Amino acid sequence: MDEKQKHPLGLALSGGGSKGFAHLGVLAALDEIGLKPNIIAGTSAGAFAGVLYADGHSPKDILSFFQKKAFKEFAEFTLPQSGLFKTDRFKSFLKKHLRAHTFEELQIPLRVAATDIENGVSKNFDSGSLIPAVVASCSFPIVFTPIEIDGVHYVDGGLFKNFPVSLIRKQCEKIIGVNVSPITTQKYKNSLFYIAERSFHYISGANALIDRKLCDLLIEAPSISKYPMFSLDHSSEIYQLGYEAAMSTFEKNKDFIEKLTNISQPSQVIQETKIKKSV
Repeated sequence: MDEKQKHPLGLALSGGGSKGFAHLGVLAALDEIGLKPNIIAGTSAGAFAGVLYADGHSPKDILSFFQKKAFKEFAEFTLPQSGLFKTDRFKSFLKKHLRAHTFEELQIPLRVAATDIENGVSKNFDSGSLIPAVVASCSFPIVFTPIEIDGVHYVDGGLFKNFPVSLIRKQCEKIIGVNVSPITTQKYKNSLFYIAERSFHYISGANALIDRKLCDLLIEAPSISKYPMFSLDHSSEIYQLGYEAAMSTFEKNKDFIEKLTNISQPSQVIQETKIKKSV
């Protein structure tokens, strides 16, 4: 893209497992104040939320796709070799709900970060088939089997680029970043999943530090750190916390929002939009 033809607003969505439901709450808040991103970058859970939104689904509709579902409905156990769970059910879920089959067919341009585990580099997918790229971005190492694309094996994008602001920074005038995995502390649990989750949390949190500084507006909700990464039991609560974090951030940055929305009285719009239970 020509430097003179930058997207007015980019949106970067971080990885974070089930904490990614907060992305949907933020998207609902953006819709409510009349802001629509012109391009989206997502990693892992951010890619999952981003692709469904870029495909034209509303945040509430996307949330409804997951409600009353359990983790086992998205992950099929397999004999451990390269991962504990196969990703076939992830693929089936996306195939059921996505109207677009390729990046080019999406209503909003999307960039997805995954990790080339063989060559140790971050890969930016922005063209071609959607589902393999999104599932690759979500394939948490050891837990899920890697995804092979064009002869290369990919795992979760969070290993190198959990907060993919840099993927679209040069293409955007302004960027709103939503980081659902800021580094937090948590009491020790004698659990394999706890060790895996916390280790990945620190790896992904550390590689997000630079990208946090690239945002024009950063939205974080540390309160969601208490929720487990591999559970769908608290989707509505996490969604609401994301919504509230977004509206609070907008309220504190009225001038920034005013410039983006070109609304004559955006501060009043935000003030009148009371934080409410939206689910």
